[in-house]
Amino acid sequence: MWNKPQLMTAVSDLLLVAAAAALIVAAVVWGARLPLFPLREVVVTQELREVRRAEVERSLAGRLRGNFFSMNLDSVRQSLEQLPWVRRAEVRRQWPSSLEVSIEEHVPVAFWGQATGQLVNSYGEVFAAAMSVPPEVPMPVLLGPTGIVPEMLGYFQEAEEMLKPIGRWPRAVIVSPRLAVQMRLDDGMLLELGRQQPKAPVRQSLERFVEYYPSVLTAAKQKPAVVDMRYPNGFALRVATAPVIEDKGKP
Repeated sequence: MWNKPQLMTAVSDLLLVAAAAALIVAAVVWGARLPLFPLREVVVTQELREVRRAEVERSLAGRLRGNFFSMNLDSVRQSLEQLPWVRRAEVRRQWPSSLEVSIEEHVPVAFWGQATGQLVNSYGEVFAAAMSVPPEVPMPVLLGPTGIVPEMLGYFQEAEEMLKPIGRWPRAVIVSPRLAVQMRLDDGMLLELGRQQPKAPVRQSLERFVEYYPSVLTAAKQKPAVVDMRYPNGFALRVATAPVIEDKGKP
């Protein structure tokens, strides 16, 4: 090696580069620990509906340690996502002295359970929060196994659209432990829709109810309390003071 000057020169250059890199890293670490580049403000990038400024400030108290470079952004993000109305948060550095915070709030579309203090958002996720003002549009109640909340929300959304022609609105969707679907309408009528099956989907039962709706009212001669749409070609209904009347199919 000693009699190969070109090799020695290459090794020397490599050592110099490594030493320079180490010095740069050390300088960066040292500079990050100095009281330089202080964080001066936190900017929320959008207007918030339910999350309050005071909540954000309390959440960030004690989390804003270090300077612009040494701030733990993941810790800040996790702290924000613990707030009841925050579904997701993103935190970015904004040169030279700011943190930029983007918050996605939950959008409530239904109540979950009976007096549980929980809501369902537009993604079919259950979260616990209190609404500051009543919803502009009445929200339904979903009640059933927590593992199928998105499916229950889908039942409601389908029914909301399908029932418009007859002037009705789904007020509650109830799914039993055996996954049988019931739907309470705005006039108090209860629909028995059965279980979701490939050959007999809940949507099909709703379609038949809409089709039979005039016949339901005519057959009952008064508003029925329960309409059972689990029959393949007809319906059964129960009124408050009368026995069950059945129509197994169209005449």
